[in-house]
Amino acid sequence: MTHRLVAFIVACFSVLASLPSSAQGLRPSLGLGSIPVTARTQPEVQQAADYIVAVVNSEPITNSEVQREVQRLAQQLTQQRRALPDRREIARQVLENLINQKVQLQSASESGIKVDEAAVDQAVQNIARQNQMEVTELQRRIAEDGMVLSQFRNQLRDQLILTRLREREVEPRVRISDLEVDQYLRDQQSNTEPTSTEINLAQILVSVPDAATAEQIAALKIKAQKAFERARSGEDFVALVNEYSDAADRANGGQLGLRTADRYPPLFLEATQNLDVGAVSAVVRSGAGFHILKLLDRRNTSLPPMTVTQSRARHILLRVSPQLSETAARDKLAEFKKRIVAGQADFAAMARDNSQDGSAAQGGDLGWANPGMFVPEFEEVMGRLAPGQISDPLVSRFGVHLIQLQERRNTSLSLREQREAVRALLREKKLDESYVNWAQDLRGRAYVEMREPPQ
Repeated sequence: MTHRLVAFIVACFSVLASLPSSAQGLRPSLGLGSIPVTARTQPEVQQAADYIVAVVNSEPITNSEVQREVQRLAQQLTQQRRALPDRREIARQVLENLINQKVQLQSASESGIKVDEAAVDQAVQNIARQNQMEVTELQRRIAEDGMVLSQFRNQLRDQLILTRLREREVEPRVRISDLEVDQYLRDQQSNTEPTSTEINLAQILVSVPDAATAEQIAALKIKAQKAFERARSGEDFVALVNEYSDAADRANGGQLGLRTADRYPPLFLEATQNLDVGAVSAVVRSGAGFHILKLLDRRNTSLPPMTVTQSRARHILLRVSPQLSETAARDKLAEFKKRIVAGQADFAAMARDNSQDGSAAQGGDLGWANPGMFVPEFEEVMGRLAPGQISDPLVSRFGVHLIQLQERRNTSLSLREQREAVRALLREKKLDESYVNWAQDLRGRAYVEMREPPQ
């Protein structure tokens, strides 16, 4: 595997130029290194006299910026063995994306959104960790690929600024009503498309040889019927598989695997479509022999999973203010962690005395939480913790946190929790549309002057 770093920069700043607006998404992960490393960050660009191609609220975009991105995208598409669009079309998309980014960065600056060096350090560490390398190794490879480290960090900082801007400006606009949740559930319950359902079946196969006589077939059918009656009476299905089945999957308890319904034979779907989970079908005849099918699982892929891993954590939150900078908050929480780990202080007591959050009275306890309940940067760090472990200070839109994971558990969602999971799913879908509308409105209010190349 080659370890070139264009995808880092692509994901952090400019890959959106190659995507339609609806595919750009709203919230790029702060774990920016989850993007695979596939190409060079700074391909050679033919040297030529540079010139301005656009002015955005008095800030220029140069031809060299555009051509650098065009060449990078072309190289990426080639490596992915995808057809190359017309180079002029790529350039048009790249320029439009650079304009949108500059407009949004200007808006963030006017709103006072800033990202300090510690937050950039955290993003660099995330990239290194998620690509299973040390920070020093990441820096070495950045240099090998021709990018100055300061430029890499500046692009990370821009991405973090854009993320915070979008979280602040777009997310509050999205609300999902109970009526929308009800309608979605009704639509999915009536959805019979095979690709929208995943099922897992287990089978007992009493095989019938190709040259079997009528008497042999009758005897094998009786054998299958006996297996079915024992299964229907409640005997252990896996034991019956081992006793009766001639299929190669008997070593796996006869399981055929969770897959979309359209990947099962129509005969199997017809036999199990009205079964409840755990029920057994009547004997089914196919070209291979006689089957007894047990429905192990059925899932609607358009709905969130009904069983989740919940986390229970507590935190200490310090809000950034003119009196407390982000760096000072990090330092203060780092000292809290040092004292707690050394046994000189209690996490809950520190939270009650210091946390600027509604959970302070409960010692920072956030209760049991389903995936997606917290902002991505908080959840990403919490997800890496072992029970009892305390994180390093991390920054979210709310301030700077210190997290301790208390425990985890697997649980089935209550009806209310299922509805909230559907609400979160619908909200994510609506966020994309809301982001596109917001970005277009911001772009429309900007002064953009397009310039022709010099003759």
